[in-house]
Amino acid sequence: MRFPEYFQNPIKPVISFELFPPKTDVGMRTIRQRLLPNLAKYNPSYITVTYGAMGSTQNKTLEIASLVKREFKIESACHLTCVGSSRSDIDKTLSQIRNAGITNIVALRGDPPQGSDTFVPPKDGFAYANELVSHIRETEPKDAPFGLAVAGYPEKHIEASTLDFDIQNLKRKVDAGGDIIITQLFYDNKDYFNFVDKIQAAGIQAPVVAGLMPILSANQIQRITSMCGSAIPPDLEAKLKTAIDDDDKAMIIGIDQCIAQATELLQKGAPGIHFYVLNKHTHMAEIMSALPI
Repeated sequence: MRFPEYFQNPIKPVISFELFPPKTDVGMRTIRQRLLPNLAKYNPSYITVTYGAMGSTQNKTLEIASLVKREFKIESACHLTCVGSSRSDIDKTLSQIRNAGITNIVALRGDPPQGSDTFVPPKDGFAYANELVSHIRETEPKDAPFGLAVAGYPEKHIEASTLDFDIQNLKRKVDAGGDIIITQLFYDNKDYFNFVDKIQAAGIQAPVVAGLMPILSANQIQRITSMCGSAIPPDLEAKLKTAIDDDDKAMIIGIDQCIAQATELLQKGAPGIHFYVLNKHTHMAEIMSALPI
Protein backbone atom coordinates (compact mmCIF):
# COMPACT_ATOMS: atom_id res chain seq x y z
CA MET A 1 0.00 0.00 0.00
CA ARG A 2 1.00 3.58 -0.60
CA PHE A 3 0.91 6.23 2.15
CA PRO A 4 -2.34 7.94 1.10
CA GLU A 5 -4.26 4.65 1.04
CA TYR A 6 -3.87 4.26 4.80
CA PHE A 7 -5.80 7.45 5.40
CA GLN A 8 -8.72 6.81 3.06
CA ASN A 9 -11.63 5.69 5.26
CA PRO A 10 -9.40 4.08 7.92
CA ILE A 11 -11.06 1.75 10.41
CA LYS A 12 -8.47 2.54 13.09
CA PRO A 13 -5.65 5.03 13.64
CA VAL A 14 -2.53 4.48 11.56
CA ILE A 15 0.40 3.47 13.77
CA SER A 16 3.92 3.39 12.36
CA PHE A 17 7.54 3.22 13.49
CA GLU A 18 10.83 4.75 12.40
CA LEU A 19 14.21 2.99 12.56
CA PHE A 20 17.74 4.03 11.72
CA PRO A 21 20.41 1.76 10.18
CA PRO A 22 23.09 0.64 12.62
CA LYS A 23 26.75 1.07 11.76
CA THR A 24 27.85 -2.46 12.62
CA ASP A 25 27.04 -6.01 11.56
CA VAL A 26 26.10 -6.80 15.15
CA GLY A 27 23.58 -3.99 15.04
CA MET A 28 22.10 -5.33 11.81
CA ARG A 29 21.69 -8.78 13.37
CA THR A 30 19.98 -7.21 16.37
CA ILE A 31 17.50 -5.47 14.09
CA ARG A 32 16.72 -8.67 12.21
CA GLN A 33 16.61 -11.05 15.17
CA ARG A 34 15.22 -8.90 17.99
CA LEU A 35 13.99 -5.43 17.07
CA LEU A 36 11.85 -6.21 14.04
CA PRO A 37 10.26 -9.39 15.45
CA ASN A 38 9.19 -7.45 18.53
CA LEU A 39 7.93 -4.38 16.64
CA ALA A 40 6.03 -6.62 14.24
CA LYS A 41 3.89 -7.85 17.15
CA TYR A 42 2.14 -4.47 17.22
CA ASN A 43 1.02 -4.72 13.57
CA PRO A 44 2.26 -1.31 12.43
CA SER A 45 0.86 -0.03 9.16
CA TYR A 46 4.39 0.71 7.93
CA ILE A 47 7.97 1.17 9.11
CA THR A 48 10.23 3.92 7.78
CA VAL A 49 14.02 3.73 7.69
CA THR A 50 16.33 6.75 7.87
CA TYR A 51 19.98 7.02 6.90
CA GLY A 52 23.03 8.66 8.41
CA ALA A 53 24.68 12.04 7.94
CA MET A 54 25.73 12.94 4.38
CA GLY A 55 23.96 9.88 3.04
CA SER A 56 25.97 7.36 5.03
CA THR A 57 24.35 3.95 5.65
CA GLN A 58 22.04 4.54 2.66
CA ASN A 59 22.62 1.01 1.38
CA LYS A 60 21.59 -0.34 4.77
CA THR A 61 18.46 1.80 4.61
CA LEU A 62 17.33 -0.07 1.52
CA GLU A 63 18.46 -3.40 2.99
CA ILE A 64 16.37 -2.90 6.14
CA ALA A 65 13.35 -1.54 4.28
CA SER A 66 13.47 -4.55 1.96
CA LEU A 67 13.80 -6.89 4.93
CA VAL A 68 10.78 -5.34 6.63
CA LYS A 69 8.61 -5.86 3.57
CA ARG A 70 9.97 -9.22 2.40
CA GLU A 71 10.38 -11.16 5.64
CA PHE A 72 8.00 -9.41 8.02
CA LYS A 73 5.27 -8.60 5.46
CA ILE A 74 5.03 -5.01 6.70
CA GLU A 75 4.99 -2.07 4.32
CA SER A 76 8.14 0.03 4.52
CA ALA A 77 9.48 3.36 3.35
CA CYS A 78 12.97 4.61 2.59
CA HIS A 79 14.02 8.08 3.63
CA LEU A 80 15.52 10.07 0.78
CA THR A 81 17.25 13.44 1.22
CA CYS A 82 18.92 16.07 -0.93
CA VAL A 83 22.16 15.78 1.04
CA GLY A 84 25.24 14.83 -0.95
CA SER A 85 23.30 13.59 -3.99
CA SER A 86 23.17 14.84 -7.55
CA ARG A 87 20.06 14.31 -9.66
CA SER A 88 21.64 11.24 -11.23
CA ASP A 89 22.48 9.87 -7.75
CA ILE A 90 18.88 10.37 -6.70
CA ASP A 91 17.58 8.74 -9.88
CA LYS A 92 19.79 5.72 -9.22
CA THR A 93 18.48 5.46 -5.66
CA LEU A 94 14.88 5.81 -6.81
CA SER A 95 15.43 2.97 -9.28
CA GLN A 96 16.89 0.76 -6.53
CA ILE A 97 13.95 1.51 -4.23
CA ARG A 98 11.44 0.74 -6.97
CA ASN A 99 13.22 -2.47 -7.99
CA ALA A 100 13.11 -3.61 -4.36
CA GLY A 101 9.31 -3.37 -4.46
CA ILE A 102 9.14 -0.50 -1.99
CA THR A 103 6.37 1.94 -2.85
CA ASN A 104 6.79 4.66 -0.21
CA ILE A 105 9.42 7.36 0.34
CA VAL A 106 9.92 9.97 3.06
CA ALA A 107 11.26 12.92 1.04
CA LEU A 108 13.37 15.41 3.02
CA ARG A 109 15.91 18.14 2.41
CA GLY A 110 18.16 16.75 5.12
CA ASP A 111 20.34 18.44 7.71
CA PRO A 112 23.51 20.46 7.04
CA PRO A 113 26.77 18.67 7.84
CA GLN A 114 27.74 18.71 11.51
CA GLY A 115 29.40 21.99 12.36
CA SER A 116 27.61 23.92 9.61
CA ASP A 117 24.63 26.23 10.10
CA THR A 118 23.58 26.38 6.48
CA PHE A 119 22.57 23.79 3.90
CA VAL A 120 24.59 23.92 0.69
CA PRO A 121 23.00 21.95 -2.15
CA PRO A 122 25.25 19.46 -3.92
CA LYS A 123 26.33 20.06 -7.49
CA ASP A 124 23.41 19.33 -9.82
CA GLY A 125 21.30 18.53 -6.75
CA PHE A 126 18.39 20.09 -4.92
CA ALA A 127 18.29 22.83 -2.31
CA TYR A 128 14.79 22.17 -0.94
CA ALA A 129 12.53 19.21 -0.27
CA ASN A 130 9.82 20.54 -2.60
CA GLU A 131 12.33 20.32 -5.46
CA LEU A 132 13.04 16.69 -4.55
CA VAL A 133 9.31 15.92 -4.40
CA SER A 134 8.74 17.58 -7.78
CA HIS A 135 11.59 15.60 -9.32
CA ILE A 136 10.19 12.31 -8.03
CA ARG A 137 6.74 13.13 -9.39
CA GLU A 138 8.12 14.20 -12.77
CA THR A 139 10.27 11.10 -13.27
CA GLU A 140 8.26 8.25 -11.68
CA PRO A 141 6.09 5.93 -13.77
CA LYS A 142 2.63 7.48 -13.98
CA ASP A 143 0.96 4.11 -13.49
CA ALA A 144 3.01 3.30 -10.37
CA PRO A 145 3.62 6.47 -8.35
CA PHE A 146 5.35 6.44 -5.00
CA GLY A 147 3.57 7.33 -1.80
CA LEU A 148 5.40 10.41 -0.58
CA ALA A 149 5.61 11.69 2.99
CA VAL A 150 7.05 15.12 3.77
CA ALA A 151 8.08 16.65 7.09
CA GLY A 152 6.08 19.16 9.10
CA TYR A 153 7.29 21.16 12.09
CA PRO A 154 4.62 22.06 14.69
CA GLU A 155 7.04 24.46 16.40
CA LYS A 156 8.57 25.52 13.04
CA HIS A 157 11.77 24.34 11.44
CA ILE A 158 14.77 25.54 13.41
CA GLU A 159 16.00 27.52 10.37
CA ALA A 160 12.63 29.18 9.63
CA SER A 161 12.02 32.76 10.75
CA THR A 162 8.37 32.16 11.75
CA LEU A 163 5.85 29.32 11.83
CA ASP A 164 3.77 31.02 9.12
CA PHE A 165 6.84 31.22 6.86
CA ASP A 166 7.56 27.56 7.51
CA ILE A 167 3.97 26.60 6.66
CA GLN A 168 4.38 28.23 3.26
CA ASN A 169 7.40 25.99 2.72
CA LEU A 170 5.27 23.01 3.73
CA LYS A 171 2.58 24.04 1.26
CA ARG A 172 5.14 23.99 -1.53
CA LYS A 173 6.07 20.41 -0.60
CA VAL A 174 2.47 19.25 -0.55
CA ASP A 175 1.58 21.13 -3.73
CA ALA A 176 4.58 19.48 -5.40
CA GLY A 177 3.14 16.05 -4.65
CA GLY A 178 3.52 15.20 -0.97
CA ASP A 179 0.74 12.82 0.09
CA ILE A 180 1.03 12.95 3.87
CA ILE A 181 2.83 15.03 6.50
CA ILE A 182 4.80 13.41 9.33
CA THR A 183 5.68 15.85 12.06
CA GLN A 184 8.91 16.36 13.88
CA LEU A 185 8.85 15.27 17.52
CA PHE A 186 6.96 17.52 19.94
CA TYR A 187 5.87 17.22 23.57
CA ASP A 188 2.97 19.66 23.87
CA ASN A 189 -0.15 18.60 21.97
CA LYS A 190 -1.29 22.21 21.78
CA ASP A 191 1.52 22.75 19.29
CA TYR A 192 0.20 19.93 17.10
CA PHE A 193 -3.42 21.10 17.09
CA ASN A 194 -2.40 24.72 16.51
CA PHE A 195 -0.22 23.54 13.62
CA VAL A 196 -3.06 21.55 12.05
CA ASP A 197 -5.41 24.54 12.30
CA LYS A 198 -2.85 26.82 10.69
CA ILE A 199 -1.97 24.56 7.80
CA GLN A 200 -5.61 23.87 7.03
CA ALA A 201 -6.21 27.63 6.98
CA ALA A 202 -3.34 27.83 4.49
CA GLY A 203 -5.12 25.36 2.20
CA ILE A 204 -3.15 22.24 3.10
CA GLN A 205 -5.43 19.21 3.36
CA ALA A 206 -2.91 16.35 3.62
CA PRO A 207 -3.17 14.08 6.69
CA VAL A 208 -0.89 15.21 9.51
CA VAL A 209 0.66 12.23 11.29
CA ALA A 210 1.95 13.06 14.77
CA GLY A 211 5.60 12.13 15.21
CA LEU A 212 6.38 11.13 18.81
CA MET A 213 9.71 10.22 20.36
CA PRO A 214 9.30 8.37 23.67
CA ILE A 215 11.84 9.64 26.20
CA LEU A 216 14.42 7.04 27.23
CA SER A 217 17.03 9.32 28.79
CA ALA A 218 16.80 12.83 30.23
CA ASN A 219 20.18 13.89 28.89
CA GLN A 220 19.51 12.39 25.48
CA ILE A 221 16.18 14.13 24.96
CA GLN A 222 17.58 17.47 26.11
CA ARG A 223 20.30 17.12 23.49
CA ILE A 224 17.86 16.10 20.75
CA THR A 225 15.34 18.87 21.44
CA SER A 226 18.10 21.50 21.55
CA MET A 227 19.24 20.38 18.09
CA CYS A 228 15.80 20.43 16.47
CA GLY A 229 14.25 23.38 18.29
CA SER A 230 11.46 21.51 20.07
CA ALA A 231 10.44 22.58 23.56
CA ILE A 232 9.97 20.42 26.64
CA PRO A 233 6.94 21.60 28.67
CA PRO A 234 7.85 22.89 32.16
CA ASP A 235 6.04 20.11 34.04
CA LEU A 236 7.77 17.41 31.99
CA GLU A 237 11.12 19.17 32.32
CA ALA A 238 10.73 19.26 36.11
CA LYS A 239 10.13 15.52 36.19
CA LEU A 240 13.11 14.82 33.96
CA LYS A 241 15.40 16.88 36.19
CA THR A 242 14.81 14.27 38.90
CA ALA A 243 16.09 11.60 36.51
CA ILE A 244 19.19 13.20 35.02
CA ASP A 245 21.41 10.35 36.22
CA ASP A 246 18.77 7.61 36.22
CA ASP A 247 17.79 6.37 32.77
CA ASP A 248 15.42 3.76 34.21
CA LYS A 249 13.45 6.46 35.98
CA ALA A 250 13.57 8.69 32.89
CA MET A 251 12.16 5.88 30.77
CA ILE A 252 9.24 5.39 33.19
CA ILE A 253 8.54 9.13 33.00
CA GLY A 254 8.84 8.98 29.22
CA ILE A 255 6.50 6.02 28.84
CA ASP A 256 3.82 7.64 30.98
CA GLN A 257 4.18 10.92 29.12
CA CYS A 258 4.05 9.24 25.69
CA ILE A 259 0.94 7.22 26.57
CA ALA A 260 -0.87 10.35 27.77
CA GLN A 261 0.25 12.36 24.75
CA ALA A 262 -0.63 9.71 22.16
CA THR A 263 -3.98 8.94 23.81
CA GLU A 264 -5.07 12.58 23.68
CA LEU A 265 -3.91 12.94 20.09
CA LEU A 266 -5.90 9.91 18.96
CA GLN A 267 -8.99 10.83 20.95
CA LYS A 268 -8.99 14.31 19.44
CA GLY A 269 -8.68 13.14 15.87
CA ALA A 270 -5.03 12.75 14.89
CA PRO A 271 -5.10 10.35 11.92
CA GLY A 272 -2.00 8.48 13.03
CA ILE A 273 1.04 8.28 15.28
CA HIS A 274 4.58 7.76 13.98
CA PHE A 275 6.89 6.60 16.77
CA TYR A 276 10.59 7.39 16.63
CA VAL A 277 11.57 4.26 18.53
CA LEU A 278 15.38 4.84 18.58
CA ASN A 279 15.93 1.19 17.59
CA LYS A 280 14.57 -0.10 20.90
CA HIS A 281 11.40 -2.03 21.61
CA THR A 282 10.90 -2.75 25.32
CA HIS A 283 9.27 0.61 26.01
CA MET A 284 6.93 0.20 23.05
CA ALA A 285 5.23 -2.82 24.64
CA GLU A 286 3.87 -0.67 27.46
CA ILE A 287 2.98 2.21 25.17
CA MET A 288 1.18 0.13 22.57
CA SER A 289 -0.79 -1.89 25.12
CA ALA A 290 -2.13 1.32 26.67
CA LEU A 291 -3.27 3.07 23.50
CA PRO A 292 -6.99 3.30 22.62
CA ILE A 293 -6.70 1.38 19.35
